[in-house]
Amino acid sequence: MNSDQFIFCLEAVPDVETSTTTEVVKNLEQLAMELGIASIYKTCDTIEGLEDSLSALLYHDHNFTDYEIIYLVMPGQRNNICLNNYYYSLKEIAEIFEGKMKGKIIHFANAKILDLDEEESQYFLAITGAYAISGYGSKYNKIASCSTIDKAFFSLCQELDDVVEIVEKLHQKHYALCKLLDFRLYY
Repeated sequence: MNSDQFIFCLEAVPDVETSTTTEVVKNLEQLAMELGIASIYKTCDTIEGLEDSLSALLYHDHNFTDYEIIYLVMPGQRNNICLNNYYYSLKEIAEIFEGKMKGKIIHFANAKILDLDEEESQYFLAITGAYAISGYGSKYNKIASCSTIDKAFFSLCQELDDVVEIVEKLHQKHYALCKLLDFRLYY
């Protein structure tokens, strides 16, 4: 993967009309300054906002093929996300992304638990066309994944092509965090 790859980050917020600089924004800025990895950051507070942001990216951004990682920072419970107090399953999210994520890595921050079995992960990958889906099996509130481990993961995705090698290197460099947050990647 080359250095012209980007991250598209979509963060769930209580109200998109209220402008605040979140920890995620600060970390994405730091990622750009330190490692030269560019990103587009958007917020959403409804499922319609998520769909609109995705549609804008797909149909209006001519550099969409350069976005290797779709980074979703959204609260939720096991295998669902919460937007505006409504829960949406990963099956519903897969249907929204249907056929639109070819070759992308969909990465969830540890604001929610990602715990897929083989059938669920293969369904998500088959419906979306994504190359991989990743996230964390542990929602550890004292450590936001966006602060260290997500940045390391994104950096490795820029350097390496093989997801197995990416996961191995991530565990070598950040073993304690990978274990604490239970980093997972399905492909």
